[in-house]
Amino acid sequence: MRSLLLSRRDLDFLLHEWLDVGTLTARERYAEHDRATFDDVLDLAEQVATEHFAPHRKLSDSSEPTFDGESVTLPDEVHAALEVFGQTGIVGAALDSRVGGMQLPAVVAQACFAWFHAANIGTAAYPFLTIAAANLLLTHGSREQVDTWVRPMVEGRYFGTMCLSEPQAGSSLADVTTRAEPRDDGTYRLHGTKMWISGGDHELSDNIVHLVLARIPGSPAGTKGISLFVVPRWLENGERNDVVLAGLNHKMGYRGTVNTLLNFGEGKHAPGGEAGAVGYRVGEPDTGLASMFHMMNEARVGVGAGATALGYAGYLHALDYARTRPQGRPAGAKDPSSPQVPIIEHADVRRMLLASKSYVEGALALNLYCGKLLDDERTAPDAGDRARAHLLLEMLTPIAKSWPSQWCLRANDLAIQIHGGYGYTREYDVEQLYRDNRLNAIHEGTHGIQGLDLLGRKVVMSGGAGLELLVSTLSRTVQAARKAGGEAAEHAEGLDAAVRRVAEVTETLRGAGDPAVTLANSSVYLEAVGHVVVAWVWLEQLLAVGDADGAFYDGKRAAARYFHRYELPAVHPQLDLLASLDRTTLDARDDWF
Repeated sequence: MRSLLLSRRDLDFLLHEWLDVGTLTARERYAEHDRATFDDVLDLAEQVATEHFAPHRKLSDSSEPTFDGESVTLPDEVHAALEVFGQTGIVGAALDSRVGGMQLPAVVAQACFAWFHAANIGTAAYPFLTIAAANLLLTHGSREQVDTWVRPMVEGRYFGTMCLSEPQAGSSLADVTTRAEPRDDGTYRLHGTKMWISGGDHELSDNIVHLVLARIPGSPAGTKGISLFVVPRWLENGERNDVVLAGLNHKMGYRGTVNTLLNFGEGKHAPGGEAGAVGYRVGEPDTGLASMFHMMNEARVGVGAGATALGYAGYLHALDYARTRPQGRPAGAKDPSSPQVPIIEHADVRRMLLASKSYVEGALALNLYCGKLLDDERTAPDAGDRARAHLLLEMLTPIAKSWPSQWCLRANDLAIQIHGGYGYTREYDVEQLYRDNRLNAIHEGTHGIQGLDLLGRKVVMSGGAGLELLVSTLSRTVQAARKAGGEAAEHAEGLDAAVRRVAEVTETLRGAGDPAVTLANSSVYLEAVGHVVVAWVWLEQLLAVGDADGAFYDGKRAAARYFHRYELPAVHPQLDLLASLDRTTLDARDDWF
């Protein structure tokens, strides 16, 4: 039976026919693996996601977490699924073997986790955050912190969170006020409130390891004075830490993920008789935000991957419905008594399916390409290749987060449209998939924040080297497509024109002389550059298809054709607007609204 979560055939194509991940096994870190290993883990992920995560997707959506003042209650099926997940070892799929991980390539681990995102993103959020927390501590934590907190995470016994936002600060991390007061034993006592903390309180694991941003007294104001702390729910001696659940947030999607308001140090538990949540500093003082960005950037790419998976599942549900739902007759049919045809026979339905296919398969390719860059950044034999992979990943991260969050949500929107009136009802999965995916536009930074990051930081870092590398990477594919000839060469010309235009417009924006003017339309810039990048990804896929025969490859050709003919041309009016240094949004006054 064909899965309605993801296409394994597409994953195999992207991993093996395009990215050729088998070549990674020549590197020392992955030398114990081969394609059979990769395929076995993918098979396991699909099986567990299908049998243990997908069945309670609707239940965890309708039976939201409840809090009785003492503890959080979730459906038993959530706990059961996470127990099975922990037993698979997939928490540690890409982690070092020294901490119990499988040491798989990041790109393979990402493909595995996509199954869980697609099956039940509310339940998948718990291990998703835990993996990111473990990676942060492996990079920035001490050996003792790794042994104490990471190993139980890999075993599936401890879960992790990231505690950044505060009620008064939101995304403005320069304004966090949680304080961390040092003690003679090297620990700290934390006091403050954190908001929107996913997985912040529950009974699903033996412990919850909070990674918390806070200020040490005397530290500089702003982001330069922020430190990072491990604050566990339970201390090593078995005593409850002074982390208190103040209330639950109820969102329109991800309802199976408990989302919390947490008070640190309100005195309810007071370990050792002293108020304040016990925390252990990670790294040096005042370097916390840089360390937290390790987790945030991983989470940003992961949010994009989750958005892709939800959009992909919506597309597959819509495709299945379109093939089985008879309604109407062909446009030229004259006889009203002739049999109705499946709605996939109608050109406008095929248009919506092609659009969705181009969005979700393009986004999945981008997600996995970023995973391959992470592998190259860590393990490429040549130092220059590692540096280039790091720089290109930095450039692509805001796009990999925001583009799927916008356009794979569009695929969910189209899935509802294809279902017609049924699509708006809770009896059909596409309604929930849309609600779940709507949150990803906000998770780990809004489109606006990602646009500011891309245009305000990434394109100017290292004297513009990041943009130069992105342009040269895309241009190499253009040259390869020209040599290939045929349809690939046709698409290459359109992509080349768009890439050149992006480079020109970026220089215009950088030379505006006023940062406010440069950044006023950074979200438009993000969308335009994102579309150009995904057009490049589709050209890359088309080159990998070559002259292969079969419906799968014909489908790839059709989706590439759709994106280059319908979607890529839309970037030129956006780039024209950006080049004009338009001030419409900048000059709008409060009293005009």
